[in-house]
Amino acid sequence: MIGVRVARTAMEIEQCLRIRWTVFVEEQGVRPSDEQDAHDKGDALHALASLEGVPCGAGRMIFTAPGVARIQRMAVSEEVRGRGIGKALLVFLEAEARRRGATKLMLSAQVRARTFYEKAGYAVSAGVHDDGTGIAHVSMEKSA
Repeated sequence: MIGVRVARTAMEIEQCLRIRWTVFVEEQGVRPSDEQDAHDKGDALHALASLEGVPCGAGRMIFTAPGVARIQRMAVSEEVRGRGIGKALLVFLEAEARRRGATKLMLSAQVRARTFYEKAGYAVSAGVHDDGTGIAHVSMEKSA
């Protein structure tokens, strides 16, 4: 069973950061200095997904303006990809955004994940760009 919750404790946030490190730094080659930023210890809401009680996915959300939530750093452990964990994380973060007053949802998706977000109702809002990590991204958004 997939479960998703807000990571509230230091241990839960560390689990999120560990999953992200494995996916982005170890698998995708993102520079360690680019993986975390001030939002991680500040205003970000971290979501932690688990499968059968084992942490396996993470995502975060920040508000960039009143009513505008940006979903970021979506990561699912390689061994459990394709089982709906990314979708569960996204649905959870979108619901949290709406609950907190968001009317617009934005994200910057890796190009290879574009179809995943399009299936969730996101539309491309700006063309392909490098977000500084060397990985091609596309800006996407939808109404909350």
